[in-house]
Amino acid sequence: MSETDAAGDHAGPIRVFLVDDQQMVRAGFRMLVDSQDDMQVVGEAGDGGEALERLAVTAADVVLMDVRMPRVDGVEATRRLLEQGRAPRVIVLTTFDLDEYAFAAIRAGASAFLLKDAAPPDLLGAIRAVMAGDAVVAPSTTRRLLDHFAALPDPAEPTAYDDRLAPLTEREVEVLTLIARGLTNTEIAQHLVVAETTVKTHVGRVLAKTGSRDRVQLVVLGYETGLVTA
Repeated sequence: MSETDAAGDHAGPIRVFLVDDQQMVRAGFRMLVDSQDDMQVVGEAGDGGEALERLAVTAADVVLMDVRMPRVDGVEATRRLLEQGRAPRVIVLTTFDLDEYAFAAIRAGASAFLLKDAAPPDLLGAIRAVMAGDAVVAPSTTRRLLDHFAALPDPAEPTAYDDRLAPLTEREVEVLTLIARGLTNTEIAQHLVVAETTVKTHVGRVLAKTGSRDRVQLVVLGYETGLVTA
């Protein structure tokens, strides 16, 4: 996917906005991001409330969002930010490997979460991946996400009655189920014995019909609706 495709009608470097209550952390992220030819930091904020104010007047593609902050935390900021149309993609950052705040932010619409001590290539790769929209950020992160939702109680209502699945065809439900199990497009194509381009078409339709921003949101949907259980 080209940069223009990934960012809609935006061409040029990926515009990154930093949100963290520690100035030194923001400074480190800024140095790392600005060292890349295809990225640039366009702004920063010290808490979720300030971030919402500045992002209202700042064009950004990806927001690196600290999850635990005073006043307005990353979960609430993510929820309010993504209620807007054409909102940037959000990567939530956490100090804890299994952080309920991070999972809450994923449910609120964030595209990914990463540990703050992730290696620089992992962070940069995550920014590029969420811009592509169809990539699961990192196997380790995705595994933790899947394990978390697998541990949740089964849904009270049968899958067939979940309104979020109503627009999907039988094949699209099958593709969604495989995505929720963590399969890549290549693996789904092999499983269904179809071309990978066909899978990409199905994935695009599932995203559109369910109003999901990316595959991470589809994983959440698969577990919440009971398509995939522990």
